[in-house]
Formats: sequence, structure tokens, C-alpha cells
Amino acid sequence: MSNEVKRVKREEVYKGRILTLYKDYMKFENGNTSQWDFIHHDGATAVLPVLEDGKIVMVRQYRNALERDTLEIPAGKLDSPDEDPIKCAQRELEEETGYRSEKWSHLLTIKTTVAFCDENIEVYLAENLISGTPHLDENEYVEIEKFTLEELKKKIFDCEIQDSKTVAAILAYESKYKSSIS
Repeated sequence: MSNEVKRVKREEVYKGRILTLYKDYMKFENGNTSQWDFIHHDGATAVLPVLEDGKIVMVRQYRNALERDTLEIPAGKLDSPDEDPIKCAQRELEEETGYRSEKWSHLLTIKTTVAFCDENIEVYLAENLISGTPHLDENEYVEIEKFTLEELKKKIFDCEIQDSKTVAAILAYESKYKSSIS
């Protein structure tokens, strides 16, 4: 199928701090042409931090695109496209929550919006947490909250949690670590 579609030109439309927007000129096997929007993102990481008692550390923060607060797992953009994702995850966990972890494992990789964006998020599980002090960016305001897995699943299915990386991480964690399926 990919041999039926070919990009013949890419034009940068906007370059911001976290993304670059392009206009792609596409040609199809049947001779038709079209313009597609494409957003490049250098990538990000996210962390599902699990406390000794099984509660999951979450952050509540304002999201401009939704014009409201959201409940999410800690996450952040890579400082550069070649930054080691686990280093980014470790930094973001400590910056946003103050916690550090002695045990890290890769949980899953997600592509957030495949129709028009190449953003990749590596999601990690952090266990054996050590409490500390958050180091928030100058204009970052975060509230730290803790929930059981069951409470978070209820929030997902009640549509209180809609952030895709958070939904995917919580359900993947349950499936991979809490399921009775062998």
C-alpha cells in the first residue's frame, strides 16, 4: 500500500519550541495529488511510578489545549532527539514528583497520533521509589496525587482520565503485571 503514496515535497510552515509543522505534498499511484499536514516532535518519555503500597503517583496540571487540569502520569519531552529516553524519564520523574527510582523497566512505546504526527513516547515503570523534592520548571505547576490501580481504572472508564499515554500506561501495567493470565 505504501508504494501507492509518495511524498514529493515537504515545506516547513512553523517551527516552535516543541514541534515543527510541515505541509507535505503527496502524489498517489492514480495520479491524484493532495496536501497533508505533518507535525514533527522529537519524542518524549513517561513514567508510571508505583509506590511500595501499590499506589500510583500521578500529577495534576493545567493543559492549555484542553483549557483545564488533567490527571496524568509524569512525562516530558526529550531535551534532544538523541537523548537516552530512560535518562529523560528519570529526570522528569524527579523534576515533577521529587521521587527517584531504584528499579526501572520499559512498559511500552506509543505513537500518539499516527495520522499526522510522529511523536513517540517511551513509557517506563518505576518501582522502589525514594521520596524527594520536586524541581519544577519556572512556569510549571503540578499537584502530586496518589491512587490505587482500581481507582485509576474507574477514572479512565468514567472519562475523567483521557490522556492517551496515561490510559495506555495504566492498562498496560495492569495487563503486564497485575493480570492473572499466564
